[in-house]
Amino acid sequence: MTATATSFSPDSYAGRRERRKAIAYGVFFLLVAAMILWFFAAHSEGGIISTMKLNPTTKAKIIKVPDLKLPTLTTMIVLGLLTALIGFYQIIRGFKNVYLWLGIVASMFVFAFLVWATRGRSINLLGILTFAVAAASPIAFGALSGVMCERSGVINIAIEGIMLAAAMMAVVVASMTDSQWLGLVAAILTGGLMGWFLAILSIRFMVDQIIGGVALNIFALGITSFISQRFLQPIPDLNSGGVFKKIPIPGLSQIPIIGPVFFNHTPIIYILFILVIAIHFMMWYTKWGLRTRAVGEHPRAADTLGINVFLVRYVNVIVGGMIAGIGGAYFTIGSVGRFDENITAGKGFIGLAAMIFGKWTAVGGFLASLLFGFSDALQAKLQILGKAQVPIPSEWLLVIPYVVTMIVLAGVVGRTVPPAADGQPYEKQ
Repeated sequence: MTATATSFSPDSYAGRRERRKAIAYGVFFLLVAAMILWFFAAHSEGGIISTMKLNPTTKAKIIKVPDLKLPTLTTMIVLGLLTALIGFYQIIRGFKNVYLWLGIVASMFVFAFLVWATRGRSINLLGILTFAVAAASPIAFGALSGVMCERSGVINIAIEGIMLAAAMMAVVVASMTDSQWLGLVAAILTGGLMGWFLAILSIRFMVDQIIGGVALNIFALGITSFISQRFLQPIPDLNSGGVFKKIPIPGLSQIPIIGPVFFNHTPIIYILFILVIAIHFMMWYTKWGLRTRAVGEHPRAADTLGINVFLVRYVNVIVGGMIAGIGGAYFTIGSVGRFDENITAGKGFIGLAAMIFGKWTAVGGFLASLLFGFSDALQAKLQILGKAQVPIPSEWLLVIPYVVTMIVLAGVVGRTVPPAADGQPYEKQ
């Protein structure tokens, strides 16, 4: 038997490993089904209705749609049985794209949880989705920054620090000039400056990229805390930059459900949508994107073809820093209008997790950010419902986004392969 035939044989080691993997996913799906039936259905009473509101609470001009009213117990049973069927099929036959079905099962579990949590009451599902997009924005900017840097071979652990410094500069400049747009420009320049400094450490001096990024994070945390305590707190006029107003896009914002979720936001979020499309197009359909990927995969081969490896890495890291700077501006002039110490709260690191989850692509990183944003929105909404409705300690609800991050980084979504030269300094010979 040839080597090619052996590699596809179900009796080969690879075949047995794939079969065990398929069974493991099937068993996991069955466990999810058991949780839906045992924890949710068994604790639900017949005749109770769960209402999902699908219209905005404000008097916005939008085409109204009926609210989604579901019988709680029946919905739990149906979702549990469907999940069990998916699990049995996965064990017996196996799905070709098991990760797609993993996402479907996870979505069914979350929906079942929402229906159970709102038994006998109502919840504004549209509000959760809208808040999820907003909460996902800084994470997505961090993911896009990571894509730009790591596709060229430079690990950017400093995204958290860049966003923190940019958030502070944005609100200070906006407060002094009474212009959020100038504050945004200041945030972009701050991010670019810190990205340039990271590039010098990583590319010119070939400092360990992880250590260099951690050093920038520590510096940013220290300097912003010092300035906040010494100047921003005693002088409130320096810490009141205001926020961008929401700009509904005519026509699109009136579409039911989709309109309020995606087309009624501040300019910073619209910039995010544009960047996702632009970076995806640049990375896969332009000469610069091809050079970036070549430098990230095999810099010596790219060098022999005449590509300036150092220039490509410098530009991408600086641009990545500028993108992270926009994400930092969201925390202040994009949401609350003021700066507080450690306001980023680890969102830069979650952005790196979203980048890995999205397999180092702009669209994948954005979609992964929506997952993290939804988990953040979910825990906020569940706290509002109260312990009587959701008997889970509030401290546990607060850690939901970070638990999701750890699950993703643990490899539940499958093995991800970074660019081959990611994190490796290049020395021209």
